[in-house]
Amino acid sequence: MQIATFAAIDIGTYDIFLEIFEISRKQRIKSIDKIRHRIELGRDTYTNGKISPEVEEELCTVLADFARIMSGYKVDAYRAVATSSLREAQNSLFILGKIRQLTGLEVTILSNSEQRFLGYKALATMETDFNKIIEKGTAIIDLDGGSVQVSLFDKDALVTTQNLRMGSVRIRERLSGIVSETSHYETLVGEFIWNELLSFKKMYLKDRKIENIMLLGDFFTNSIFQNEEERNSRIISRKTFRSWFQQISGHSSMELAVKFEIPLENASLIRPAAVICNSLIDMMDAQQIWIPGTHLARGLAYEYAEAKKLIKVSHSFENDILMAAKNIGKRYAVNRPHIQNIDMIATEIFDSMKKIHGMGARERLLLKIAVMLHDVGKYISLNNPGQCTYHIIMSNEIIGLSHAEREMIALIGRYNTEPLPQYDQFAQIAPVSQKQYLMIAELTAILRLANTLDRSHQQKVQQVRAALHERELLIHLNVNNDFTLEQGLCQEKIDFFYEVFSVRPILKVKRQM
Repeated sequence: MQIATFAAIDIGTYDIFLEIFEISRKQRIKSIDKIRHRIELGRDTYTNGKISPEVEEELCTVLADFARIMSGYKVDAYRAVATSSLREAQNSLFILGKIRQLTGLEVTILSNSEQRFLGYKALATMETDFNKIIEKGTAIIDLDGGSVQVSLFDKDALVTTQNLRMGSVRIRERLSGIVSETSHYETLVGEFIWNELLSFKKMYLKDRKIENIMLLGDFFTNSIFQNEEERNSRIISRKTFRSWFQQISGHSSMELAVKFEIPLENASLIRPAAVICNSLIDMMDAQQIWIPGTHLARGLAYEYAEAKKLIKVSHSFENDILMAAKNIGKRYAVNRPHIQNIDMIATEIFDSMKKIHGMGARERLLLKIAVMLHDVGKYISLNNPGQCTYHIIMSNEIIGLSHAEREMIALIGRYNTEPLPQYDQFAQIAPVSQKQYLMIAELTAILRLANTLDRSHQQKVQQVRAALHERELLIHLNVNNDFTLEQGLCQEKIDFFYEVFSVRPILKVKRQM
């Protein structure tokens, strides 16, 4: 039986976490060791905008120890990631360089959408509970030191995910100067966050029933569970949560540290975290709360296991990414029949050109999202849709995509209607490599051609089949109406396609009787 040993390092807002896993088809993902070191990177970042030299030295020392531990376990692979505390630090690149120099570890800074997707994947590895719960209206509340991510599910599909910059460390630091002036700390935090929560409610909770809530975060002590059954299932009622919240309210951090037998630093984060979660639970009126106790590290282990084909999870994560994009398109009133039609055409062209472009499943996904969102800019301006499309996509998170991937999609959407600059000019607009530029050009060429084949927005193409023959791409189209407009306007797109791929599309149109 093949067993892989994998290490995951999470450089978080208030601690650094190492977890060692054994992964196999039989036992799936098994945690064999966990090590946590308390260090508040977020305090420096959210207060001063950069991490101090003293904290930087401590970070490198701890990571060097982690590297030695990983060597002792003889891990087959590892992944080290950092979240908002490094993502928002002005000196993040210097710190990554120093970590590499002193520890030999390569650390990746995750975008917010990548970070939350990993937490969500960690949940989904608990297949039985997760799949059962999200059959009904469900909210995942993923709270860390920098922000809270709220993802809404309905009928096993992701409806929307939004990031609110109101994490426990961020709030604690913002209110640190006035906390001593009030005896009603919970009320103060509630007032501070209420406007953002109200905006979220108006936009995303209207007429939506939330029956279940999943709480992710390290802020909930075992004291929240009132009996053995709750401890085993990790599911509590709203009444139980309210009772726990009342135990928290009105107590200082020192009192909570003594009461729950936890470090003072942890206790100082429980208070704002409890207020945030209580406010969202009240707003959503959910009755059942699941606190699975998973960690982002488990999501890293899942991704490694998936890549090595050691496990298979039934839940479709790609579908979640597509649903998130679909709901953005819905918000900006895209033409759904048009989108579906050009998606059919674009994916057929992409698949038929694999020998030429060499792209894989991930790039195919990016193309499908670009198709879904290529027209969103028309919601703002019919005269300048390209730039508006770019800014709308860059302003909306798509869970599971990196910042670079989202920017690629935004650029494809922009240059669907605007002339694509040469690389030297393009690099001044967006910091992309030559390889990324070529990929953007190729996916743009496919989108332009597919889009022009539904120029009338009447979905005349009923079936499409494409086949590569030497330096020609034969595109067989079954249409249900006169196709003169589309054929007359597609020459420019065909020429651009040929310029990019050195393959000339040849349309073979057959009208259905």
